[in-house]
Amino acid sequence: MTEKSLFTPYTLGKAKLTNRIVMAPLTRNRADADFVPTDLAVEYYAQRASAGLIITEATQISQQGQGYQDTPGIYTPAQIAGWRKVTDAVHAKGGHIFLQLWHVGRVSHVDLQLNGAAPVAPSAIRAETRTFLNNGFVEVSEPRALELSEIPGIIEDFRKAAANAIAAGFDGVEVHGANGYLLDQFAKDGANTRTDAYGGSIENRARVMIEVSAAVAKEIGANRTGIRISPVSPANGVAGTNAQAQFNYIVSELDKLGLVYLHVVEGATGGPRDAAPFDFAELRSRFVNTYIANNGYTADLAEQKLADGSADLFAFGRPFIANPDLVERFKKGAPLANINPETIYGGGAAGYTDYPPLS
Repeated sequence: MTEKSLFTPYTLGKAKLTNRIVMAPLTRNRADADFVPTDLAVEYYAQRASAGLIITEATQISQQGQGYQDTPGIYTPAQIAGWRKVTDAVHAKGGHIFLQLWHVGRVSHVDLQLNGAAPVAPSAIRAETRTFLNNGFVEVSEPRALELSEIPGIIEDFRKAAANAIAAGFDGVEVHGANGYLLDQFAKDGANTRTDAYGGSIENRARVMIEVSAAVAKEIGANRTGIRISPVSPANGVAGTNAQAQFNYIVSELDKLGLVYLHVVEGATGGPRDAAPFDFAELRSRFVNTYIANNGYTADLAEQKLADGSADLFAFGRPFIANPDLVERFKKGAPLANINPETIYGGGAAGYTDYPPLS
């Protein structure tokens, strides 16, 4: 083992991680009817506690923030109690776990909204994407533009959700600012055509993401607050111009808040790393604290990027689905099990907790 490898410990804020391998957020659609994580979720996350850090599946901060069936929330006492079982199980195995805070914005459907209301968005522009509903994929609904007076309420929902996450025993939270969801929608001009203080200029379009991050960091501490961004990903139909300038500014402002980490989807989410020209090293240079690299990494590529200083931690998503012992497999150079694509979204234990570790 080299002096600096994926398997060496790393200090992240107050957390002493046993390795540099992060389990990335993975939507699995297995919460109960009240959007509470089930005992299966407890088992699922505990099985993967050998990761240096687990970042949970995206978790809605309010009913308005929900965009898919059977995803968990963090806004009711029952949801907090359900997540407490998860955090206790992960901690019992020596792991660390952050909760990803989520508002989907326009990536939703009227059937998931209170009284069949339209989903909300920066602007009334329908996303060219689908959502998972009634055990199948359907087109998202037409959104309505948020009123200026509603934006402070969104920020407050993120703050409350962060406080609830700490009450549930999480080591910290990750603000979801990526993949075409609400904060990413505000940042990118393909989804944001507002003419008020939250639209137009680079600075204005960045405002919601920065204000949310500041509110969360003030509530629970910057050393327990991370954020995920995806500067050039077209996920969920989002598009923007001048991505380098936009995200250089965003990251410089986030750095001023002292957030514990910046989690970056490099390229297209789940797609090519070179999806669009972008200098990710420039982002890295603008952020003093931990940089988590994500998207299409293998153990070998991660070791290479770690050695050249490109990142501090490396997030792996889908490999963790079929390999609960991914860290051990990487360490041994063992082959990885394959995912059953039919059981990724929804269902029960099959394809969720029944993938075996190495014998």
